[in-house]
Amino acid sequence: MDYSVADNALKDKVILVTGAGAGIGKQAAISFAQHGATVILLGRTVKKLEQTYDEIEQAGYPQPAIIPLDMKGASKQNYLDMVDTIESQFGRLDGVLHNASILGVISPFDQIGEDSFDDVMQINVKAQFLLSQAVLPLLHKASDARMVFTSSTVGHVGRAFWGTYAMSKFATEGMMQVLADELSDTNIRVNAINPGGTRTGMRAKAFPAEDSDLLKTPLDIMPLYLYLMAPEGKAIHGQCIDAQPKK
Repeated sequence: MDYSVADNALKDKVILVTGAGAGIGKQAAISFAQHGATVILLGRTVKKLEQTYDEIEQAGYPQPAIIPLDMKGASKQNYLDMVDTIESQFGRLDGVLHNASILGVISPFDQIGEDSFDDVMQINVKAQFLLSQAVLPLLHKASDARMVFTSSTVGHVGRAFWGTYAMSKFATEGMMQVLADELSDTNIRVNAINPGGTRTGMRAKAFPAEDSDLLKTPLDIMPLYLYLMAPEGKAIHGQCIDAQPKK
């Protein structure tokens, strides 16, 4: 499928990107800004967010904003306060890319630690649930809004040793489907992307022996991310799309 969008497809849009300090989230933030969006960079590590911010500024794209937030410890009130800040500063929110997640430990099922399980579920599932609840009122006010989740191949079919991460991505796809069904008659389009094997730090942690030069870069898979955020992708709703479909 052709995922091309206009150069200014996201002009005047305000888009929140979680995990915007590195990897796919960083590239998505830069690509959204390149296409005209004002991007709100959310993440845990301020220094990394500042690097993304600087790259966007130096390229001459719309000035982004930074929201430091550790999704592991954030409460419902933290997300509500964040949305109040976004509304007062920008007056609107047109899109959210749920990108932040953690891998946890790759191990046999019977060796998954409870603390590790809780951390993965907190960041990959509960934080996205709370953030989604908090942003919905603002997205409803937008004329053409988007919410895009991030799944995984192991969120389609469970795989040995991927335990908690796989379960969290099944939950992510379920959350997307529930929201999409509820919002089918609204101005909000809800979808998920499975990025596939991509040259990121998380991938290197999961597959330390792999030759990363053989993998696509985050930039390579951006056409799909842009398409689902842009007016061009308005017809797509309730789908999880593979950024690297098997040939």
